[in-house]
Amino acid sequence: MFVKQLQVGLFAVFAYIVGDEETKEGLIIDPAANIDGILSTAKRMNIDIRYIVNTHGHVDHAAGNAEMKRKTGAKIVIHQDDANQLTSTPALFLRMFRAKASPPADILVTDGSLISLGKTSLKVIHTPGHSPGGIALYSGGCVFTGDTLFVGSVGRSDLPGASWPVMYRSIQKLFTLPDETKVLPGHNYGPTPTSTIGHEKKYNPYIQ
Repeated sequence: MFVKQLQVGLFAVFAYIVGDEETKEGLIIDPAANIDGILSTAKRMNIDIRYIVNTHGHVDHAAGNAEMKRKTGAKIVIHQDDANQLTSTPALFLRMFRAKASPPADILVTDGSLISLGKTSLKVIHTPGHSPGGIALYSGGCVFTGDTLFVGSVGRSDLPGASWPVMYRSIQKLFTLPDETKVLPGHNYGPTPTSTIGHEKKYNPYIQ
């Protein structure tokens, strides 16, 4: 498995290109903006985009779904508890984020689901708290944490459908992963673009 981290849009969102090294099958996690730039990078990597995976249904992460699907034919994947958010984003929020409404999801996942690319599989970890259907994706010593766990911080829990006690339990769930697991967050909000589970367990001030 190989991973390319790309900061896109006005809100420091991290989109990710993930691919299988043998088959060159790939997916995009959270195509928030700059779809042509993401696809240009994927083309240079010789990646065939099969899936668009949203870590949750908030518009700042799904703003590019429609364009990405139109240009690649990839299937949209999201947790079943956030599927309705993709197609019910208020028009005001769409204008605010310069987004088009997302098409509905093609594939709904739950905790423990696998998303496969050739010989590479990403395991879905349900991490509610920031949103009811938030997920992390774990594979190859990496975990894509969306807006649940950031570098030195955590996601907001004051939004509709959010809950700090629920998110705290989700973070503790992530903390059962090996300490050396690389943390790949949903926003570039920390002093570094990546971290490790061990580092966050020890130093993240929101978890102490």
